[in-house]
Amino acid sequence: MNDLYGVLGLSKGASADDIKKAYRKLAREYHPDRNPGDAKAEERFKEVSHAYDVLSDSEKRRQYDAGQMFGTGNAGGGNASGGGGGFGDFADIFSSMFRGGRGGGADQRTASRRGSDLEVEVTLSFDQAMRGAQLPVTVDAQQACDVCGGSGAKSGSSPRLCPECRGRGVVGRDLGGFSLGQPCPRCQGNGTVIDDPCDKCKGAGGIPARRKYTVKIPPGVKDGTRIRMAGKGQAGTRGAKPGDLYVVSRVTPSRVFTRQGDDLVVEVPVTFAEAALGARVDVPTIDGRIKLTVPEGSQDGRSLRVPGKGAPKLKGSGNGDLIARLRVQVPEKLTQAERTALERFAQLNTGNPREGLFS
Repeated sequence: MNDLYGVLGLSKGASADDIKKAYRKLAREYHPDRNPGDAKAEERFKEVSHAYDVLSDSEKRRQYDAGQMFGTGNAGGGNASGGGGGFGDFADIFSSMFRGGRGGGADQRTASRRGSDLEVEVTLSFDQAMRGAQLPVTVDAQQACDVCGGSGAKSGSSPRLCPECRGRGVVGRDLGGFSLGQPCPRCQGNGTVIDDPCDKCKGAGGIPARRKYTVKIPPGVKDGTRIRMAGKGQAGTRGAKPGDLYVVSRVTPSRVFTRQGDDLVVEVPVTFAEAALGARVDVPTIDGRIKLTVPEGSQDGRSLRVPGKGAPKLKGSGNGDLIARLRVQVPEKLTQAERTALERFAQLNTGNPREGLFS
């Protein structure tokens, strides 16, 4: 004999709320729609459903606890609507599971559904990402029918409660002793039917449309930044609110700057003499040229930070920093005068930079 409490992973003292929560979790995991062709999952689903049918009904549970009902077999009177374990509970749970988690009475389950969110990409230059821009975007989506206002019904009529599922959106399918909730075939899970559909949208409530918007790109966006345009997504059903449109920025890389968070990195070539003696050199920023002091004795790869000359910060105010990375350029060809000068320098420089390798 199966331990029905054990099937749900519970102890004998579990509350009714614990039983329902455990059933919801296991039913989602083993539901045949999520495990097509998996006989073991289907058998496990039957066991879980049977356990819930018995333990959610106070009278059946009392009989089971008293040893008057075995843990295996069918659900007995599980299709009745009077007890806690009838199809009503199963339908409630499956309606909640497969229609966005809305519980409660039929008026809640037949409520309009918000439109889905949409996503579109927009390409912009690095300069536009730094300064901000206003760019056009085009979206193909459903919009509320302008004739019926999204209800799907002709003027003067309205959707009515589905007589097949009584507004639940799900109906029971007999699986040898208990009922499995599935979307109602008459109302397609909406919970309502339309007897006199709108001539323009044919009862759908929405019509396809191509919409054009102008999206405001704030300064400092990064590649992949998502900008929300509230209410610009798919139209909702039965007159519900539309979803949102998310515009994803795709930033063309800069040939000069590399971005590190809000900081911008630029590689600055300097001559051997500038690195050794120090110098004032021009470096680019997103706002134009600035003078940068190169300290004497700078090595190749040294990074110099210029505060506030990086990318604009999306969150907060101000800018990141500019990081100037020095690249010491060694001449590939020397004039005779340059060679003579370097040979003289070599004679004066008595240090050995490799001495530490052999100590």
